[in-house]
Amino acid sequence: MKIRTSLALIGFLGILGAIGSGVYFFGGYYSVAATAEEPAIVKWLLVGVRQASVARHATDMPPMPLDAPAEVQAGARAFSVRGCVNCHGGPGVNWAKFSEGLRPDPPDLKEIANDRAPQYLFWVIKNGINMTGMPSFGAIEVPDREIWTIVAFIKKLPSVSEADFKTWSAPPVVTTVPSPR
Repeated sequence: MKIRTSLALIGFLGILGAIGSGVYFFGGYYSVAATAEEPAIVKWLLVGVRQASVARHATDMPPMPLDAPAEVQAGARAFSVRGCVNCHGGPGVNWAKFSEGLRPDPPDLKEIANDRAPQYLFWVIKNGINMTGMPSFGAIEVPDREIWTIVAFIKKLPSVSEADFKTWSAPPVVTTVPSPR
């Protein structure tokens, strides 16, 4: 009898918690403004769900060595051209002012590059992250090979100098040959 009473109490408290959560979220009490800091429990849940999801789905392996200089340099160019510097910055390049209004804040890739597996970075770049401002490069048909070069650059990012990044991300020099007359 005591177990039945305990289970009934747990069930009742669960129902009250669900009703309270529904009123809080669907009653408009939870602010979705980017200027409002989310409650710690919401932040913890979102981060935990994101990390678990990426860890489960990030299974692709690099088709080439990620430490090859040509791949890293191509990735630096793609990182710049595809707009990654706008939100994440780069060596000698500050992120765009608008990225300061994104919630959650875009990560400083120099700080997390060593903590993330290449498969993780590839999956995030290819698929994006819902409700973070991180777009899906796969949705705009960026080839997987190019995404892998961006991953190669990110993995090398903590040791890339400003001068190297400036050189690698510069537009290609186009030489024109005068036509014979």
